[in-house]
Amino acid sequence: MDLTAAVDVIRAPLGEILPRVSAALSEAIAHRAVAELSGNCPHSPFKTHGDPPGGPGTAITTAEMAALAPMARAEGTWQGRAWLAGTEVPVLAVYSDATARGALLVLVRTEETRVPAEALAAARALWDLVTAHGDRMAAEAVPGVLGQSRAAAAARAAALAELVDAHGAALSALLGVLRGRDLDDRTARARAVDLAVGALAELRARTDRDQALVEEPAGDAFARLAESLRPELRGLSVRLDLGPPGTEEGADRLLAADVANTARAVVRAVVHAMLNEQGPGQDGAPRPVRRVHIGWKVGEGELRATVRDDGPGVLRRTALDARRVGERLAVLGGRLDVDAVPEWGTTVTATVPLGPPQPAREDPLDVLGARELEVLEQLARGRRNRQIAQELHISESTVKFHVANILEKLGVTSRGEAAALAHTWGATGS
Repeated sequence: MDLTAAVDVIRAPLGEILPRVSAALSEAIAHRAVAELSGNCPHSPFKTHGDPPGGPGTAITTAEMAALAPMARAEGTWQGRAWLAGTEVPVLAVYSDATARGALLVLVRTEETRVPAEALAAARALWDLVTAHGDRMAAEAVPGVLGQSRAAAAARAAALAELVDAHGAALSALLGVLRGRDLDDRTARARAVDLAVGALAELRARTDRDQALVEEPAGDAFARLAESLRPELRGLSVRLDLGPPGTEEGADRLLAADVANTARAVVRAVVHAMLNEQGPGQDGAPRPVRRVHIGWKVGEGELRATVRDDGPGVLRRTALDARRVGERLAVLGGRLDVDAVPEWGTTVTATVPLGPPQPAREDPLDVLGARELEVLEQLARGRRNRQIAQELHISESTVKFHVANILEKLGVTSRGEAAALAHTWGATGS
């Protein structure tokens, strides 16, 4: 493997990185499938590529991957036979500690021979590079990466399906024990308890692994922000005041990694803009920024990050747009407010929703014409056909025709259901 192959890997779109890693390693290390367990993509920490060891209908699980992590972590690589997708196969596990959370790459090999040391070193170097690159992209909250990360929610659904399968297997085993006639009651109960305890322990372990990869407490996320800013301000005559989230501000609330990464990247960009956008005071003399205050507060549905300085109050939105602050927030449905007061400083507030943006609801009344909306409004007021005809100056048979069309277009079967929709979507004129 040469540097050209490494460049090809890290330049790939997010969803193509794992297949390109597999292709780059295929000549030196023959394999038929590859799997990744890392925190670089918050909504898809577990990915696979290639043919599953157990054949069609089988899948490698996060539990199987997690079992290999300690062995690979010790020396950086581990090779031997392991259970993947319910089948014992030869594997090579490569662990990267290039990031705080670490990342595991597992190759399902096509042969039993030992991988040479030179090939192991190349595989580990490539995986370190890919891991560090992915972590940097996530930490900088690059808008394109954020969008792809949110789009990877389908992978999270697959993880949930895996849990459902595990629950189903555990329940089936329990039912098999309880229904069996070859065990006495005492032995059956003891075996059922053992199965239940084991299933609960595995559920907790899977949940803990998932949270460790894709979530972090707000207090820890803020501490990482402060740690990254201190070296950048060292040597400058700027005092950094920190308002970390306390218990009341949601310090213990778990933040999705893309939310935490975006908030950190936005705050860093705002601080840099404040230090660069210094200007003169009213007397014409330079008025540098001497103090920057950063505070976080986590509410029910959003994280609010506030950055305030004591500079000349000349910072403009365009300076932040040049640093892609608004673009980063827009990907997650966030918003940005800038309040610059000459001689008093600037306050920038970034608000990041804690969950994916909610799609706008489609108004079901859009299918109705103008006259049908008028009839529906009268109908929602409880008026009968004769009253509607008199109010709208049309015949009663015309009212009946419109009512029938309204019910059909709205997909309802009664006037009451149509009236309920009218009240919900504001067609009553009140």
